[in-house]
Amino acid sequence: SKIVGYVMCRIETGFSGLGLMKRGHVVSIAVLPEYRGRGIGEALLKEALQAMLNHYGVKECYLEVRVSNMPAINLYKKMGFKIDRVIRRYYADGENAYLMRIRFS
Repeated sequence: SKIVGYVMCRIETGFSGLGLMKRGHVVSIAVLPEYRGRGIGEALLKEALQAMLNHYGVKECYLEVRVSNMPAINLYKKMGFKIDRVIRRYYADGENAYLMRIRFS
């Protein structure tokens, strides 16, 4: 058996106008190039979102993604994420990122 992908998330706790709030942050997700297009990234992200919602009770989750990474952006949109804003020069090479967010009801 071989590891072909991973997802790394964290739970952040802070205060909002409504009191204490937990939110998830997808810090990193990757699938080996030769295994892409097989639904592995989608399955990893789905499991991570369900765990953050069911086990940690997060109200929302966010992530950053390169504006040029259309396969990832399309996956995140398919999973319910929406582009919140652009973060200028987020990456070391100067590329911008989209901050994408999903809210759970």
